[in-house]
Amino acid sequence: MIDNDTKRLSRLTAILTQLQATRLVSATTLSKKFNVSIRTIYRDIRALEQSGVPVVTEEGKGYTLMEGYRLPPVSFTESEANALITAEQFVLQNRDASFVKEYTEAIDKIRSVLRQVTKENAELLSNRIAVSLNYDNSTTSNYLSTLQLALTNFQLTDITYQASGQAEMTTRTIEPFALLSTRENWLLVAWCRLRNSFRTFRLDRILSLQMQEENFEPHKLTLQQYFDLLPRQDVAP
Repeated sequence: MIDNDTKRLSRLTAILTQLQATRLVSATTLSKKFNVSIRTIYRDIRALEQSGVPVVTEEGKGYTLMEGYRLPPVSFTESEANALITAEQFVLQNRDASFVKEYTEAIDKIRSVLRQVTKENAELLSNRIAVSLNYDNSTTSNYLSTLQLALTNFQLTDITYQASGQAEMTTRTIEPFALLSTRENWLLVAWCRLRNSFRTFRLDRILSLQMQEENFEPHKLTLQQYFDLLPRQDVAP
């Protein structure tokens, strides 16, 4: 009985973390993740509600936490911290300066909540990992962070773009749709209002960028559907 109670408490904590990490999660997803029945998930959600956690149910969709509710800072195991430190070494080789800056600041915040011994071990690991992708440590773009915001907030974006091998620059209004990583560089998939079609832009070819206040209507397809249904596009133009 004690073992079962411990397992359930652990699962309830994990469900709560999942609810905070994801905007909306279904009972089916939770049951598969924790290898329990959907009925068990229903009981767990009721237990969380009875303990004062403001779980909001969206009929036919799943569960979310009431806006503004926050858990206390989570703790990281040493293995989880090591995974983040290892990922940092790959990020530091990225050619987009804005992405490196944002990730580094996030990692610093994570380091600040680690236990002292975990923090010391993570620092040791950081000094013993070397990733050689960007051999000359060069930076070719500085717009990834802004484009991520434009993509998630559905904001029209104006760019000045110079295609490879062309001297002429074009000014375009785009609707950011997806970001693709090619080793250390990045590509942007966006609906180009100049060409009236989806186009792929190299971030290192974007000479200037400005987000508009105006929003665009989200495109009703997934990235996989874009790959499957749309003809392969060349890099802009």
